[in-house]
Amino acid sequence: MSDHAGVEHHHKAAEHHEHAARHHREAAKHHETGDHEKAAHHAYSAHGHASHAEHHHTEASRHHAEHHGHH
Repeated sequence: MSDHAGVEHHHKAAEHHEHAARHHREAAKHHETGDHEKAAHHAYSAHGHASHAEHHHTEASRHHAEHHGHH
């Protein structure tokens, strides 16, 4: 049986964490320069990516439990 679905969830989680990190860095830069509107926008985007990463993490964990017997 292929583990493709589980592998894909791990990759997607990593991608979303990377996007979230980039948005946090951008938010920090804008916050430092006093552009709080742009900082808030990037913080909001970071939160969205973090939420998606958590979803993929949950799906990957579920896949492990269902297909590899780790309950």
